[in-house]
Amino acid sequence: MAKYILKRCIIAIFTMLVLITIIFVLVRLLPGDPFTAEKGNQAIQAQMHAYYGLDKPLIEQWATYIGQLLHGNLGLSLKYPGRSVNDAIRQTFPVSASLGLRALSLALTVGIILGTISAQKAGKTIDYLCVLIAIIGVSAPDFIVGVILQLVFAVKLGWFPAGQWQGFRYTILPVFALSLYTIAMITRLMRSSMLEVINQDYILTAKAKGLSRFEVIWRHQLRNAILPVVTVMGPLTAAVLTGTFVIEKIFAIPGMGKFYVQSVSDLDYTMVLGMTSFYGLFLVIANLAVDVLYGIIDPRIKIAENKKKRTS
Repeated sequence: MAKYILKRCIIAIFTMLVLITIIFVLVRLLPGDPFTAEKGNQAIQAQMHAYYGLDKPLIEQWATYIGQLLHGNLGLSLKYPGRSVNDAIRQTFPVSASLGLRALSLALTVGIILGTISAQKAGKTIDYLCVLIAIIGVSAPDFIVGVILQLVFAVKLGWFPAGQWQGFRYTILPVFALSLYTIAMITRLMRSSMLEVINQDYILTAKAKGLSRFEVIWRHQLRNAILPVVTVMGPLTAAVLTGTFVIEKIFAIPGMGKFYVQSVSDLDYTMVLGMTSFYGLFLVIANLAVDVLYGIIDPRIKIAENKKKRTS
């Protein structure tokens, strides 16, 4: 286990280095300049470039930035004078994390329940209803869902606030909008996996031993059927976290999405790089946790074999 985790950590470091390098080059290929407001004064613009080191060769800028990252310094914002990227993340990430974790928790709970019920009632009305929910969730983009929820439940009915992040009532609409796609994906995975497990010999044996329906589902069916869901938790976590950017914009939530989206428009190189690096590290760790959890849930699966399957 320790050897496997060490190898995964080395791969994670390499992945982060490649990610940072790609983003570093791409943001500088964007047309424009972060100091376009100073175009009328070439001297001031040159001073700003020199102050932030943008007048140096690209490879030297990259090496300097990597050196800063190794010391935990994500740099200074080019558009918010005196504000570091570390401070921006420290102030806004708790909000984004709260939104993402609530949405992910709701998606896991509802998706597993709907998928299980749908499989147990295959071919019946409730099964068709669960499948319909899954199709709608996969087909409808989260920003469309968010706008519709605002229009119906905030503007027309007035049941919930249309925006901001000031209490539990303010979280209901954005959390549901963000989690609907993930609910749909987990429901579909859980249903198909459960249908495969239901007719296995060990399930028939468990029923023959006189175990209750709840015990058969909870102890035997669910534990084996949930493995595909665990496998895709890394990508699903990525989808939820990146989805917070759009949802935060729609519902005026003061999270990281506000700075990230604006920093792309402003060509704020350090803010884009810093937040991308932070999210990249977060997701790499999430994927590592999923790999380890996969082996814990089903002890029959060796991590080495699991790794081989993932790379094949």
